[in-house]
Amino acid sequence: MSTPQYETFEAYDPHGASGVPDAPGVHDAVTQGYGVAAYGGDTYRPAYELPAPAAPAGRGQGHATAPGGQHGPGDPEPPRRSGYLPDGEAPGPEARAGSGRRAARRRKPRYGRRSESAVRRLLPQALVVAFLAGGTTAFLAKDKAIELTVDGRPRVLHTFADDVTELLSDEGVRVGAHDVVAPADGAVLASGDEVAVRYGRPVRLTLDGRQREVWTTARTVDGALAQLGVRAEGAYLSATRSQGIGRTGLALDVRTERTVTILADGRTRTIRTNAATVREAVEEAGITLHGQDTTSVPQAGFPRDGQTVTVLRVTANREVREESVPFEVRRRPDPTVFRGTEVVERAGRPGLRRVTYYLRTVNGVRQRPRREQTEVVRKPRTQLVRVGTKPHPDSVKGADGLNWDGLAACESGGRPAAVDPSGTYGGLYQFDSHTWHSLGGKGRPQDAPAEEQTFRAKKLYTKRGSTPWPHCGARLHG
Repeated sequence: MSTPQYETFEAYDPHGASGVPDAPGVHDAVTQGYGVAAYGGDTYRPAYELPAPAAPAGRGQGHATAPGGQHGPGDPEPPRRSGYLPDGEAPGPEARAGSGRRAARRRKPRYGRRSESAVRRLLPQALVVAFLAGGTTAFLAKDKAIELTVDGRPRVLHTFADDVTELLSDEGVRVGAHDVVAPADGAVLASGDEVAVRYGRPVRLTLDGRQREVWTTARTVDGALAQLGVRAEGAYLSATRSQGIGRTGLALDVRTERTVTILADGRTRTIRTNAATVREAVEEAGITLHGQDTTSVPQAGFPRDGQTVTVLRVTANREVREESVPFEVRRRPDPTVFRGTEVVERAGRPGLRRVTYYLRTVNGVRQRPRREQTEVVRKPRTQLVRVGTKPHPDSVKGADGLNWDGLAACESGGRPAAVDPSGTYGGLYQFDSHTWHSLGGKGRPQDAPAEEQTFRAKKLYTKRGSTPWPHCGARLHG
């Protein structure tokens, strides 16, 4: 403490007013209590600044005093300093009067000046101290201790961020659409909060034959399966469950355990399997496929839970057959032939081909043959036919009015295409080929229209009468 402070305190001492002039002054008592002593007249100095008393002659520096600071019996009396009295001894009247005068001189001229200047000097300092104290309090209130865990790596940091979004921005942590932040973006932060960021990882998952891409924040295969709700007990995994998943993701094939029923050779077998194909499931059931044996579903297909697969025992061979190839008939008009008459100009001939068939028997049942290969041995020949366009004559003089229908009924039963058992005679009137051609007929008589046959018969009648029909000629006049 500075000297003016002690002087200010002494100004309030009612020295001399108590009416007891012989009593020690309050100023003297107080300054001694704070370790201040009069040294060298009017000058007051703290006790710790006073020079140490000289050691008595003949005494070593290591000689100790008596307990409580008392001198021993043989020690010389220490020198007295101004303003101090031995214990139990009161100051004299002169000392008290001098002390009162000095106190009065210090109080009257210096109290007012020192108080006013001290206030002016201390007020700005007090304002600065108050401002710094308030700023420090606000600074400490904004600072927060936050535990930030990014992808499983925790760290404790101090931040002035108000919410999660600001914290992640300050720390340079970028999050995407598939990343998870807890608490969510925008959540208000308080000291002691925990913020976790879990990055999303793509997984190209093939689950029981169906492929899709999913996202997970798990860092291991086991965690991803649990997060995706995939039952992994007894399943086949293309990666170990403890394998880590990087930020770039991984491809994972999972085949869960399924129940499949196999029917083969009259027996039924039900197995639990995580086979990738139907063929693998059949082999796990202890069934061997031979030769062309197959299954009711594609062998490369994925066996579904609860599916029934039938094994088909197949035997097969090939057979070559010769088949006839029909010929084509081509017709052209002929004005020299009566209308309704067709004349075969060139007879057709069928062709020949060899066909290879695949014959298969499934579980003892023969299947419909399947044509595999065709080879033409001989090409067919087209048949050419002339079709008559010449109009028929209305009548033959001397033969009209006869009963030609009766003659036809007797000779052929009225059938234009009739042929006798020997094949010599044909038509309504049973012409032989020589007679038919002599009358101008073409081809065979049984192939000519009925009108032409009747016309040729009338011409024959005008030449020979009813002689050509010895048994039925009488019908002409009947």
